[in-house]
Amino acid sequence: MNSNIKSALKDPLLNGDNNNSSDQGDQEESVFPMGGRFRGFLPVVIDLETGGFNHHTDALLEVAAVTLRFDENGMLAPHKTYGWHIKPFEGANLEPASLEVNGIDPDMPFRQAIAVDEKKCLDELFLIVRKEMKANKCKRAILVGHNAAFDLNFLNAAVERVKKKRNPFHPFSTFDTVTLAAMAYKQTVLARSVKAAGFSWDTGEAHSAVYDTEKTAELFCNIINKWEKHIGTK
Repeated sequence: MNSNIKSALKDPLLNGDNNNSSDQGDQEESVFPMGGRFRGFLPVVIDLETGGFNHHTDALLEVAAVTLRFDENGMLAPHKTYGWHIKPFEGANLEPASLEVNGIDPDMPFRQAIAVDEKKCLDELFLIVRKEMKANKCKRAILVGHNAAFDLNFLNAAVERVKKKRNPFHPFSTFDTVTLAAMAYKQTVLARSVKAAGFSWDTGEAHSAVYDTEKTAELFCNIINKWEKHIGTK
């Protein structure tokens, strides 16, 4: 695991490659609002690592998010990365096969020391998303993911468990990079799609929520930008 990914998972709330920035720092950044590009939706790339496939019964173990922004040329790019380790909710199921794939040991002392409960994670994530919505003049967020329905189902289940109000994400619509990659590159597997788009892929880093989210963000931005250059939205 490289140092950047380690840092992202050591700190329950990390802003990309930088230290946590203040609200004042965010206010000083130049923002090119994307409210008109996606019909008022703010795309936020999300990846979750879980203890199984059943969003009703299986544990939510990692959450990562990448916010996106336009540059001065109207090209979409990853902005900041955020990551959380999550404590399994009371009574949560943990499937050994899933833990073997994602490499997560819920009982590891280091992880237990920094993990937060679902409510704290959602409080922080939703605050970040609402600030980005305001900066980008968007009315609602939309989840971007690879097999996005899986992530949205687990996110919505966590929202329901903690009775979280004011969920900024659309309750059922998503932007799915599986579909986009199939259209753009004839690929549906994340690793193959990322490589087909010309980006590197480290198998050793895969199945970390932060790494997979950052790669999904690169893929999504790449496809949107290629469409904008060759076809355009105007």
